[in-house]
Amino acid sequence: MGHTQGRHAARALALAALVVAGAATAQDRFDGYLCCNMRSDGSWISDSNYAENGKRVIPAGTPVSVTGYGRYRTKVEIDGKRQAIGNDYSRDLDDAAFARRYVVTEDPAAKIATWPAKVQAAVKQSKVTPGMTREQVLTSLGYPISSENPDLESALWRYWLDSFSEFQLHFDAQGRLASITTDPTVQNRVWVP
Repeated sequence: MGHTQGRHAARALALAALVVAGAATAQDRFDGYLCCNMRSDGSWISDSNYAENGKRVIPAGTPVSVTGYGRYRTKVEIDGKRQAIGNDYSRDLDDAAFARRYVVTEDPAAKIATWPAKVQAAVKQSKVTPGMTREQVLTSLGYPISSENPDLESALWRYWLDSFSEFQLHFDAQGRLASITTDPTVQNRVWVP
């Protein structure tokens, strides 16, 4: 094969790879609902879900369209606005798994409506209360970052309100939230006794 033919063959293979990659990305575009309460600055939602000033809570069950992927991010449209859910701390998950963690096909609002009033009130405030199941905690606070919480069946989950304000949630043998370990200021912001 001549030099020119080799270049054409290489271009054809590269183009074919792009077409295949584009097809895979197109298949991963879907509509769904936000799994959990997530905080946004208007364009970025981090998997850390920090409760920093200027961020608003987008409630669990909000309709979401996954429109594409970028470097460690899932591109979404929420209420007609483009945003990205950033995979800042859960990079052990690939793009598709990360997207399906946060954008679910079944609207969680129907399930939330069946939960006890105290649990519903806590979820509405992005807080937790004793007796919540793991699913209820996830809905209220989002997923704990997987780099610090590789096993969601663990009795201890670690969260942060910001870079410096850690709190730890302890689950009992039945998988119910039993207690919190943190300083009093953080506890007042996330815990409903």
